[in-house]
Amino acid sequence: MARQPGGFLQEASHQIAAGGSAGLVEICLMHPLDVVKTRLLGFYKGILPPILAETPKRAVKFFTFEQYRKLLGYASLPPGLAFAVAGLGSGLTEAIVVNPFEVVKVTLQANRNSFTEQPSSFVQAQQIIKTDGLGLHGLNKGLTATLGRHGVFNMVYFGFYFNVKNILPVNKDPNLEFLRKFGIGLVSGTIASIINIPFDVAKSRIQGPQPVPGEIKYRTCLKTMATVYKEEGFLALYKGLIPKIMRLGPGGAVMLLVYEYVYAWLQDTVDPK
Repeated sequence: MARQPGGFLQEASHQIAAGGSAGLVEICLMHPLDVVKTRLLGFYKGILPPILAETPKRAVKFFTFEQYRKLLGYASLPPGLAFAVAGLGSGLTEAIVVNPFEVVKVTLQANRNSFTEQPSSFVQAQQIIKTDGLGLHGLNKGLTATLGRHGVFNMVYFGFYFNVKNILPVNKDPNLEFLRKFGIGLVSGTIASIINIPFDVAKSRIQGPQPVPGEIKYRTCLKTMATVYKEEGFLALYKGLIPKIMRLGPGGAVMLLVYEYVYAWLQDTVDPK
């Protein structure tokens, strides 16, 4: 079907706005869990930095998923597989965008006790570039692990959600339909977290402080996983799983629902048929 003038830009703006809204709402609802995990100093203390980071990140996630899904419509893939492949592409794209920010964040967290006054994220990024450059030892350190983390998560997250949602019958009651979607989203986020957490562990080891200062022990994703498994056992690859599920299980459901409802509202309101 031919595009109407401005159709792509309008559709893209709706997807970006809906994805950003999903990230914003998810952060506002789930951020208190992060605060409770550390100390009770107010549920929404320090919420601005996560909002500024996660809102555009989620916009990229959902926008690229929709674009990959549309492109895959021209291929002869089964619809169920297309959802998973589009999710994989979305995750890989998201990883490339966010990895430099992750490197800066992890470096700041690791050095927070070393400074009387923390440098800004911009200053820290400049320092990393000056010392180690832009490559895989510098601002893009741990890229392979980040690609694995986001690629695997989004592949399972989107693939499971849309496939199961299309299989289970739609409920005519709006409240029950909301619960149906929320339940599928909750399971999607939980399963994706369980499958991708070894990549998360590897990313943290590669980007974080090394065990021996001046000696790089963790370099590549798969080698880091093998080292952790050999030295610390299988369960070490799943360290932090419970807090992650508590965050990304319900948080994943919230994002999917907010995205769908905001996108549908924008389509009906801004471009009514």
